Amino acid sequence: MTSHKTAQTMKPATAAKKLGVYLEATPAEFQEGVVSRTELNALQTDPPEWLQELRRNGPHPRPVVAAKLGVSISGLARGGVTEALTTEQIEALKKEDPDWLRQERTTQAEVRKEAVRIKEKNAAREDRADDARS
Repeated sequence: MTSHKTAQTMKPATAAKKLGVYLEATPAEFQEGVVSRTELNALQTDPPEWLQELRRNGPHPRPVVAAKLGVSISGLARGGVTEALTTEQIEALKKEDPDWLRQERTTQAEVRKEAVRIKEKNAAREDRADDARS
């Protein structure tokens, strides 16, 4: 008996997510096929022109839009942004700096600060526990 290794494949939506691009903006052949792990690695290490263009100008998926604006995905939804945006649209939104964006950036900064505080508190607790065991 011989075992045959089959190539690990993924749906186009999964591959697009891993590549950080908006699936609907990718070429039809990408959307309609399956992507092997080898193909994904090749796309990541040597991206074709269409992938470079999408990463540069978009449209970008919501996680990328949120990161570029410095807010959470939930914050985007609260601000009424529910669709993919191009780099140009993101830059225009940054220049416009609406109230909701300022508020969401403040909220995001507070969340990050709290996460750091909790991490430091847990590290200090572990240090005290280690000292007690010694």
